[in-house]
Amino acid sequence: MSANLVGLYAHLTQKEEYNVIILGLDNAGKTTLLEQIKQTYLGVRGLPPEKITPTVGMNIGKVEVHRSRINFWDLGGQDALRVLWSKYYDECHGILFVIDSADSMRLDQCRETFEQMVMNDSIEGVPVVMLANKQDTDQAMPVEDIKEVFNRIALQLGARDSRVLPISALKGEGVQDAIEWLVLRMHRNKEDRPPVFRQ
Repeated sequence: MSANLVGLYAHLTQKEEYNVIILGLDNAGKTTLLEQIKQTYLGVRGLPPEKITPTVGMNIGKVEVHRSRINFWDLGGQDALRVLWSKYYDECHGILFVIDSADSMRLDQCRETFEQMVMNDSIEGVPVVMLANKQDTDQAMPVEDIKEVFNRIALQLGARDSRVLPISALKGEGVQDAIEWLVLRMHRNKEDRPPVFRQ
């Protein structure tokens, strides 16, 4: 009898767990975004911006959103590290692709990198949010201009959920809206990408 109760308790208390990879070119603001996510959902003060250094490898953050555990994997965006991104595609349920909207000189490189990523068969059907970061700066390109570049690629994605959203990772503006949008899409995508269940 007690074994049945333990089994029932374990079943009732397990949580859905999803993995989200945070990608983008170096200096796009991926780690600042991760720190802002932790601050928003955990209430903990993240690293101050001046202490954030370029990611070599991966930073990890875990938060709970709508009774689901979300593991965020912030992967380095330097040229040499981008070849490692595909090793995480099979395990991801969603992608946050961060664009430095204040760096118009690298927009083409960003577009090419994004296109390479979304054409990988391992992430077929995975929801993708393109985040036009640094919208709080004077140099930021309007979101409409960024959408124009990335919507052409989004058309190739077919039925996959994708969206371009404006954010300021530094100030936290738009971050919660982006996460809520992605989590809702991952919940809807359970059949194609089932979550992991953990205690």
